[in-house]
Amino acid sequence: MSEDRSVLSRKAPEPDQELRYGDHADQVIDFWHAKDYRPLIVFIHGGFWRPEYDRVHARSLGAALSDLGWPVLSLEYRREPGNPDITTGDVRTALEALPDLLDVQAGYVLMGHSAGGQLALWAAATLNPVRLRAVVALAPVADLLMADQQHLDKGAVQAFIGAGVRNDLDPVHLPASIAPVTLIHGVNDTVVPITLTESYYAAHPTAHFHRVDHCGHYELIDPHSDPWHQVTTELTRLTS
Repeated sequence: MSEDRSVLSRKAPEPDQELRYGDHADQVIDFWHAKDYRPLIVFIHGGFWRPEYDRVHARSLGAALSDLGWPVLSLEYRREPGNPDITTGDVRTALEALPDLLDVQAGYVLMGHSAGGQLALWAAATLNPVRLRAVVALAPVADLLMADQQHLDKGAVQAFIGAGVRNDLDPVHLPASIAPVTLIHGVNDTVVPITLTESYYAAHPTAHFHRVDHCGHYELIDPHSDPWHQVTTELTRLTS
């Protein structure tokens, strides 16, 4: 099965607002206002932590969820090869800044795709963010060691961490999140194989794990795809 990457380059609506959580150009958040009232979705984009992949490719997702009634924040963060702590530091700072940026009294769902799924699982396990209702990890890089052993995206893990092993960043080695975790992964994913999520689930069996047939890597963030409905169905369950 070849991967459909069209969502990465598809033109999408601009966000309703841009928020800042720091002075760096990448310390910025796309904000789509709710078209109805539902709890907030905070999204962390993927791209194997590489600088060439930014939040713009997730704008189709943000706009679509907003149209369905959810307010959406899509976090940008610094992506400097060999400096993972600057990336995780930005995620930490952005989440800590949320109460100063908008009303989060109703809580929020933290959702991440691919490398963003790793960051979401890391944040939920290590930061225990205030007002976090649930975590949804879409095709996450949930086992860094396995991803490194499989040399995913031409050595993306080593490019991210610099060298060696960082179990403190590896979701499979971290404690289970206090907040409920949902894992959604396409069976036909050739970018981040489903075996990584299976490894995480074996270590954290309290998570909800949805294996999606006839689904690759990018359909889970593509509102034009059939698997997208599994994502919105789960978000509805978590925020009803």
